[in-house]
Amino acid sequence: MTDSRKYWRLIDTGPLDGPSNMALDEALLSCFDPGSSLPVLRLYGWNPPAFSLGRFQKPEDVIDLARCAGAGVPVVRRVTGGGCIFHAEELTYSIICTPGQISDIIGVKESFRRLCGFLLHAYDKIGLSSAFAVDSPLRPARLGERTALCFAGTEEYDILVNGRKLGGNAQRRARGLIFQHGSIPLRPTLSEARPFLRCAVPAGATSMAEAGFPLESEALKEQLLASFQEHLAISFQHSVFSSEEQAMAGKLRQEKYCSDAWNLAGEAP
Repeated sequence: MTDSRKYWRLIDTGPLDGPSNMALDEALLSCFDPGSSLPVLRLYGWNPPAFSLGRFQKPEDVIDLARCAGAGVPVVRRVTGGGCIFHAEELTYSIICTPGQISDIIGVKESFRRLCGFLLHAYDKIGLSSAFAVDSPLRPARLGERTALCFAGTEEYDILVNGRKLGGNAQRRARGLIFQHGSIPLRPTLSEARPFLRCAVPAGATSMAEAGFPLESEALKEQLLASFQEHLAISFQHSVFSSEEQAMAGKLRQEKYCSDAWNLAGEAP
């Protein structure tokens, strides 16, 4: 019998459109059986570039929806909270597990420290000086302040490189499960996002290239996967979506993530 404490499913879907990415993440969460499912790490990208909104955001306060529509830039809403993100040249991950599958950690803050620790481990391996904001002497004076853009604010367990925020992570609890996803920008893309934004662009964020390590996506993947296994003392089983997960994702994509009722109003259709 497979020991779920030692083996995780690894699913790498590559770059997909925004509605597909959000639908697949939610399908993995919805189909997860706490009693029998292996925990999951999924890696993906975004093609075409898209905006994702936090669960409770009003899109008209953050982005110019008419300009996005005219330029063919998709706008999707996440099931997690937080601020708006422009997804372009980045590597994105999602995690679905139970607290018991990460050493019986129950609290949200403790699970953030545990699950985001693989990022610190990976950055250390490639020579980046990184730390959680709460542990960094270079952290902003105020942590946890709500901001319209994800990269404009800093939470306790955001990761800072030379005092600048690298990527963003968000978590949701549902049915006793942990769902977490995070964005790792490879190169600066805020200049591409700026024409569509109704709010100020942050100056305190950074990317892998700006931090001095212009890694391509595949090279970064390899380092992240090695660090994830070392950090959590697990091994991967390469996996694909089950027929149940694929059916659920297709339904969610069509009925929810391609729907203005969810993406723009935040209500299930």
